[in-house]
Parts: sequence; C-alpha cells; structure tokens
Amino acid sequence: MLILASASPRRAELLRNAGISFTVDPANVPEKRYLGESALSYAPRQARIKARAVLARHPEDTVLGADTVVVVDKHLLEKPTDAEDAARMLRLLSGRTHLVITGIHLANPRFRFHSDLVATQVTFAPLSEEEIAFYVGTGEPMDKAGAYAIQGIASRWAKKIEGCYFNVVGLPVPRVYELLREAETAIGAKLL
Repeated sequence: MLILASASPRRAELLRNAGISFTVDPANVPEKRYLGESALSYAPRQARIKARAVLARHPEDTVLGADTVVVVDKHLLEKPTDAEDAARMLRLLSGRTHLVITGIHLANPRFRFHSDLVATQVTFAPLSEEEIAFYVGTGEPMDKAGAYAIQGIASRWAKKIEGCYFNVVGLPVPRVYELLREAETAIGAKLL
C-alpha cells in the first residue's frame, strides 16, 4: 500500500487524478533548515524525514514524502507565516523568474530508498501593490510555498513555465509515477 506523508490537499488531488491509490498519514515533522543549506539539499532532506517518520508507523507499506520550496535569487520561500510575509514573497517574485523545487522520497522496508528532486522555472508578470494586497486578502497564498497557487488566482501572473507544471502545484506526478514503477520492481509488489 502507498501512504502519502502529507496533509496537502493538492498532492492528494494530483495523485487521485493520476489514478494512483493511496492513503494519507501526514508526517507532522518540524521543518528546519540548516544554516547555509541550499534548497537543492533542503527539499530532498525534508521529504526523506517525512517519509521515514511515517514509515516508522507503517513498517509494511511504501511511503511517499515530498517537500516543495520556491527559490528566487538566494531567497528560499516556504509557506508564509502571515499576510505580511506573503506580500513580501510576492514582491520578490513580481516580474521575475524563480525556481520551484520539490524533493520526493519513497521509503519501504524492503529497499533502501528511491528519491529525486524536480525543479521547474516559473516567470511571473510584474505585480502591482494593489494586486498583491488583493491576492493576499483572498487567503489563497497562506499555505503555499512561495505564497501562491499556480492552479488558482495566481495563474493570471504565470507568464512562462519551463518544466513540470504539476511540480509547481506541489508534486511532480510523472516522476513520482516513475519512482513507483522502480519501487514495484525492487519490492516485487504492486503499488500502482
């Protein structure tokens, strides 16, 4: 059985839409970034921590952990802490290209691990202060890495996407599918 170690409704919807069966058991682990740690190491490390925490509760199953961050310049943007933080993030993204990075990790007691990192470039149109205030006021940015939902209102500002769209939503489904196929071979059991 596949268990999603995430409370994200977007990740669950993406897996359901792809016809992948799973149950949900959120990891509920603290997200702590080490001083100087890059997004390229942080996102996969968090995904691994989440997957292993849930595997400890379900030692006979396969667990999928994921963590998504947004990077613009050297700023790593996770979920905003409040409306002011969301507005700050949107100002950083305004009129610029940023990177959405998702670390994914499959854990199962019968194989060491299957993990990867997927990166997608997104270019935003310039945002006015009025647009930022309106968007923050909708509440949509509050539980999203980088303070926006590409599949929601923020779609109006996404001028260009290079890479996996689903990664920007929260889970690079094509790569997850590939990893699940590899895991099926490794454990000799059906996951899909």
